[in-house]
Amino acid sequence: MKSAPFIAVEGPIGAGKTTLATMLSQELNLPLVKEIVEENPFLASFYQNIDEWSFQLEMFFLCNRFKQLEDTGAHYIQQNSPVISDYHIYKNMIFAERTLKGTKRDKYRQIYHLLTDDLPKPNLVIYIEAELDTLMYRINKRGRSFEQNMDPAYMKQLIADYKTGMNDLAKGENPPVILKINAEQLDFVQHPEHFRQIVNQVKELMI
Repeated sequence: MKSAPFIAVEGPIGAGKTTLATMLSQELNLPLVKEIVEENPFLASFYQNIDEWSFQLEMFFLCNRFKQLEDTGAHYIQQNSPVISDYHIYKNMIFAERTLKGTKRDKYRQIYHLLTDDLPKPNLVIYIEAELDTLMYRINKRGRSFEQNMDPAYMKQLIADYKTGMNDLAKGENPPVILKINAEQLDFVQHPEHFRQIVNQVKELMI
């Protein structure tokens, strides 16, 4: 890579983004930027009524991630120092395009581009793919109260939206390198050799 690696770990809810990002941060001695999730005051309401609360939810996430990435740019990217994050800002559009409708979606698109177009973007994205049953199992296992009534139909659509979103990201302007990890084949938590395989791939791409 010509510039210092800015790595993002992505995937649908329950894919293991934060877990893998944390493990890689420790293994590669990289600072970690973690997204704010449970602090969002609209989460519980959103899962009870998506149409009513989606705009408030997405705006909270967007503003928090904007501030995080603005600081990341100042502290690491501008200093040409490597860093890893457990999200890519583009995930905001993946979720918003599904949950928002009409004028709210149009307004959100405008605000998204206004805030993010000049933010630093990852040059390496680790995209974790997983099947519906695996995601639902992991969501139930981690026990977040607001996720316990997660609609499988919503999750199934989210899997499809992520595949489309990652393809769009790969075709965009200055696209990142995308490393796909199949969570059905590589259990990086339970099998150290699987994690080592991922580490080796990431190291090769960081050069």
